[in-house]
Amino acid sequence: MAKKASGSTGGGTPATDALSAAGVPFTVHTYTHDPRSTSYGLEAAQALGKPPAQVFKTLLVDVATSGRPELAVGIVPVDTQLDLKALAGALGVKKAVMADPALAARSSGYVVGGISPIGQKTLLPTVLDESAILHETVLVSGGRRGMDVELAPDALLALTRGSYAPIAR
Repeated sequence: MAKKASGSTGGGTPATDALSAAGVPFTVHTYTHDPRSTSYGLEAAQALGKPPAQVFKTLLVDVATSGRPELAVGIVPVDTQLDLKALAGALGVKKAVMADPALAARSSGYVVGGISPIGQKTLLPTVLDESAILHETVLVSGGRRGMDVELAPDALLALTRGSYAPIAR
């Protein structure tokens, strides 16, 4: 079931609120999340009938060189893995490691499996895999499990102040 967003999405998430406030065209897609699912992104693609290459997952990484975490965001198709070395290079840092899930949830304000790149508590450095430009629209988490938002990849980068780079493998 998909619903077209127009103006306020009443009872929305920080992601849909940010999209509405910015006047960005988007479509909300919802599905019933299976709590036994271990691959949230592939579950979304299958449930929504979308190609996995068009559905993107949001991953938080730690790029700190000191003991204090410094987070960034990598967004890749759900049927790929994040290339941590490529992401580090795109961000101009030496190393990136996956962020602790509890820290990712706390920093973003979303639950793991529902982390959206849009509307996070703090705007983090963001990189979107360059394969997104092959699609007129991409889907990313809308801010909770069982909800994705579909929007143009350039609009996603404008909202996150992100950039494109080849970060999937």
